Amino acid sequence: MTETLSSAQARRMALAAQGFSRARPAAVSARHVHRAMERLGVLQIDSVNVFARSHYLPLFSRLGAYDPALLDRVFLSRTTHYVEYLAHEATFIPIEDWPLWRFRMEDYRRRWAKPDSWPSQNPRTLAWVQDELRDRGPLRPVDLREDAPRERGTWWDWDDVKLALEHLWRTGDVAISGRKGFERTYALAEHVIPAPVLARQVDRADAIRELIRRAARSSGVATQADLADYYRIRDRATVSSALEALVDEGELAPVRVRGWERGGRPLAAWRHRDAVLPRQLDRAALLTPFDPVVWFRDRALRAFELDYRIEIYVPAEKRRYGYYSLPVLVGDRIVARVDLKADRATSTLQVQSAWWEPQATAADAEPLARELMLAGAWQGLENLSVSGWGDAADAVHHALVPLGGAVRRHVHAREAPVLTTEPA
Repeated sequence: MTETLSSAQARRMALAAQGFSRARPAAVSARHVHRAMERLGVLQIDSVNVFARSHYLPLFSRLGAYDPALLDRVFLSRTTHYVEYLAHEATFIPIEDWPLWRFRMEDYRRRWAKPDSWPSQNPRTLAWVQDELRDRGPLRPVDLREDAPRERGTWWDWDDVKLALEHLWRTGDVAISGRKGFERTYALAEHVIPAPVLARQVDRADAIRELIRRAARSSGVATQADLADYYRIRDRATVSSALEALVDEGELAPVRVRGWERGGRPLAAWRHRDAVLPRQLDRAALLTPFDPVVWFRDRALRAFELDYRIEIYVPAEKRRYGYYSLPVLVGDRIVARVDLKADRATSTLQVQSAWWEPQATAADAEPLARELMLAGAWQGLENLSVSGWGDAADAVHHALVPLGGAVRRHVHAREAPVLTTEPA
């Protein structure tokens, strides 16, 4: 008989699989980071730095305030356990997982084998870049640009060097050996990936089955679309075969989740055998838009009633919620979204807008305020300011004031300039 879950049970199960049922440690160590990565599987990288770069936030959401330099040491050192690849978008993955992605590397190689493709038309560029990496070791694009050969002027274009590096990375010939600032450093794969790992072969079907298994473990309960999106696997037939095999092996069990429907019909869903159902969750957290909890927008809407859109590329005057609003989790509900900015010059965390979600309650203002205070302290910011933009702004401000610190109101470009500065 197929188990039936309520939507709230499915949410709690999903959040527990992501680590939100665990208490935050008093002091965060590398061991905590590795354990969080075991649950996440991947950590998506993003360049937007208006508050904090996206890959720093999932660990903060789960572990609380930690030294961001710890993430740099764990993920970016030359002795790291992790490497970058396109396992969702650009993500950190365990370095021993490199062979699991050979099917994707080969897909890129086949896609670009056509005679009219850029790689097929630029073999000299690709060969030169590989020779430079072989002879000189890890290099940034700028290092290659400065030494790129010239023939009759400027036959070699900067974009060609970058395109070559990105192509070689996607096909697995090159790996990311680290970053300087936020700029990638590239090296031949054999200079980054340990030889036994590089030599290991995993065929396509086995790799996809393993990735679907991991996606199910990280999701708790999920539909086929949820599981396929976790690692951006587009091969529906192979995903379906993987699900059938995992059910036969006892790794997954079919379930029905009330409210998970399409066209009035229930969606098929699966529960991982290790998924647990907490009685309740007592946790507030700020989520990056690229957190696995919400990164698949269909799942975010279905499971959390969060209709989310990133507004970075929306003209300022047309934004509904703000440039880079972060969903706010309280318990098992997404209750709000806040647009944050770290103003380093004034050491202020600016809450540029704050909006309630339909499932919010009046009691959610205090845990949200406490999480904002923690976020400011994590980023080394001494002050907090709240604009009047958004239907949650007043409640957030009033909840912050009793918590202490320098809390003030500020005027945002989207609001009428009527607010005045108030003491904490």
